[in-house]
Amino acid sequence: MSRFKSDFLRTLDERGFIHQISDEAGLDELFAKEIVTAYIGYDPTAPSLHAGSLIQIMMLHWMQQTGHRPISLMGGGTGMVGDPSFKDDARQLMTIDTIEGNIASIKRVFSSYLNYGEGPKDALMINNADWLRGLNYLEFLRDVGRHFSVNRMLSFDSVKTRLDREQSLSFLEFNYMILQAYDFVELNKRYDVRLQMGGSDQWGNIVNGIDLGHRMGTPQLYALTSPLLTTSSGAKMGKSANGAIWLNPDMLSAYDFWQYWRNTEDADVSRFLKLYTTLPMDEIARLSALGGAEINEVKKILATEVTAMLHGRQAAEQAAETARKTFEEGALADNLPSVEIPTAEIEAGLGLLSLIVRAGLAASNGEARRHIQGGAVRINDAAISDERTMIGSGEITADGVIKLSLGKKKHILVRPS
Repeated sequence: MSRFKSDFLRTLDERGFIHQISDEAGLDELFAKEIVTAYIGYDPTAPSLHAGSLIQIMMLHWMQQTGHRPISLMGGGTGMVGDPSFKDDARQLMTIDTIEGNIASIKRVFSSYLNYGEGPKDALMINNADWLRGLNYLEFLRDVGRHFSVNRMLSFDSVKTRLDREQSLSFLEFNYMILQAYDFVELNKRYDVRLQMGGSDQWGNIVNGIDLGHRMGTPQLYALTSPLLTTSSGAKMGKSANGAIWLNPDMLSAYDFWQYWRNTEDADVSRFLKLYTTLPMDEIARLSALGGAEINEVKKILATEVTAMLHGRQAAEQAAETARKTFEEGALADNLPSVEIPTAEIEAGLGLLSLIVRAGLAASNGEARRHIQGGAVRINDAAISDERTMIGSGEITADGVIKLSLGKKKHILVRPS
């Protein structure tokens, strides 16, 4: 029996989303009696979010599914400063043009998870630049800054970790938590926002906003954080050996995204089904009970369901079919990731090391050499052990491509152009 009476918190609780809540009973009561507006902030530090952000996006998704109004807040203002939370050093400052470009790029993903519009339960996409960039500094210090205790700010874990390592924390970054707290108050005034959600590393920043709201006369505000997720082996969510698992399709294909989830560790499958899919809990319980060879079929279901939410059902099933053909039939599937290389270069002969790097299977010749020495590299399914191998037109198959493979699960089609 869940400890919550509201659909939203009960759903989050049974699916494993809840790490901390500032006032469980108060927030549960609020969700049970009215349509609640809540937000999560996203700093536009890159043109795409990665899979590490999915847990928060899914929280907004479930909020709307249970009858409430989610806001995805873009940090067009705070992005000019940078969040120092648990970072080893200062973020590189971005120009306004870079920030605006990143926001435009990031926005595309959210519509896969939320319905935006003007209705009472329709999601809103807001940019905090709307109120932060026009602030008068002296008025802001007088009206907002006076409510902050430096002693208390120094006690936050996110600040202490930097100072304990004797790494500098600039005044610019120190202001970030004031701006984030002010966002919460401003969103309450403009959109009646009552709840801010985020990862557990944001707890101090969110509680700051609740405290500021209390001092500036808002109704009671609330905090809810999700656990910071790692895989069972301790790897960060959203990162792979090849880099970030981007959500934007122009930065990572549906096939590569599907493969990331297909490669989930056995111990994580049940947890990930709850967090990253919308499958009913009884179906997840049934799938979680399967073991042995059947766990691989469950991983394919996980991969297809997660990919379908982001890329659409058709792209997800196509990715699953491409994987089946490639791994089970040894066939050459047309929709494998590909790289185009000028025909003249291939005819002249291309070094294998260079080809591996250009195909994105290694970051450097040294890394490519190690893959070859480890026996992981194949051309057209034939193992290559000589790093000096030259690849030319003789390797082009009847399908008009060269199949370059790294291990059993990474394949790139080299297409002459």
